[in-house]
Amino acid sequence: MRIARALLPDGDVYYGLVADEHFQPLHGSPFDRPLDALTAAGRPAPLASVRLLAPCQPSKMICIGRNYVEHAAEHGVDVPSEPLIFLKPPSAVVGPGEAVLLPSLSQKVEHEAELVAVIGRRARGLTLDNALEAVLGYTCGNDVTARDLQRRDGQWSRAKGFDTFCPLGPWIETGLDWRGQQVQCLVNDEVRQSGSTADMVFGVAELLVYVSAVMTLEPGDVLMTGTPSGVSPLRAGDQMVVSISGIGTLSSPVRAG
Repeated sequence: MRIARALLPDGDVYYGLVADEHFQPLHGSPFDRPLDALTAAGRPAPLASVRLLAPCQPSKMICIGRNYVEHAAEHGVDVPSEPLIFLKPPSAVVGPGEAVLLPSLSQKVEHEAELVAVIGRRARGLTLDNALEAVLGYTCGNDVTARDLQRRDGQWSRAKGFDTFCPLGPWIETGLDWRGQQVQCLVNDEVRQSGSTADMVFGVAELLVYVSAVMTLEPGDVLMTGTPSGVSPLRAGDQMVVSISGIGTLSSPVRAG
């Protein structure tokens, strides 16, 4: 099942289901009621006639650093012995097709394609046995990073937190097995990143257990699971496409801020 959030031609925003190149608006939200309790709100609209938005509105984005061995190696750092977590602010979120803006404060902004787990229910103190029950589904994400500021600051809030630095979408794929999915990022049709979630150091359930021991996860929050190697600088005019097997593609133009 593909759950999306879209702006309809009449100006209203709905959650809905994507199937057969159509968007079926729904009454209510998948984050406040069970999926089987959601009912249709009007007729399906051609997918091309609606504007897909970020598929959720997270209160926080929990991100994982250095969760792929080769990505850690390309930065000359070790893989951590336990998950390395940091946060991005909700103001960083943009949806499919929305521009990533290059800030004047940075001279080296890079892409980071990532599998993203979307939280479906309030959760705290998860275990390996029940952690995945808290996941509504998965989407594509791009942990855009001002690499020069990350290295200069020593902590990552500024480098990761600029407005537009967290594209999400195009929809939430439920029932997906996160293991063994291919993660790619293309810039101007050139493959820059290509990896498999099978290479993650810490799996989704492990990450959720670790994070939920620290903070309460709210419906709509996202867990960004780390990026494969191949990150590279972006320039104004570039076109990024994050692609994850089993989900789809997330396109983001790059513009000067």
